[in-house]
Amino acid sequence: MARVCEICCKGPQVGNQVTTRGKAKYLGGVGTKITGATRRTFKPNLQRIKITQNGTNKTVLACTQCIRSGAVVKAVKQAPFRLPVGTGGKKPAKAKVAAKA
Repeated sequence: MARVCEICCKGPQVGNQVTTRGKAKYLGGVGTKITGATRRTFKPNLQRIKITQNGTNKTVLACTQCIRSGAVVKAVKQAPFRLPVGTGGKKPAKAKVAAKA
């Protein structure tokens, strides 16, 4: 199983890891020099999440950008909490005590 997003097919990419030495000019140095460049891989941030697809729940690997953009809808584990009908969400009124003056 490849480490690829099942929604947008984003996978690993290759690039360079650049090694530098020296002090930057804006910090008072003579400038930085590149001393080496080695190949490396940039891996996508994949998360294993449960989604609802065609009325069934399944587990997929999805990148965080797909989750944040709303391309994936997570499976609902439990119905949201609702207040009981009839209370109206109000607290019982307290009796006021008249102060003697």
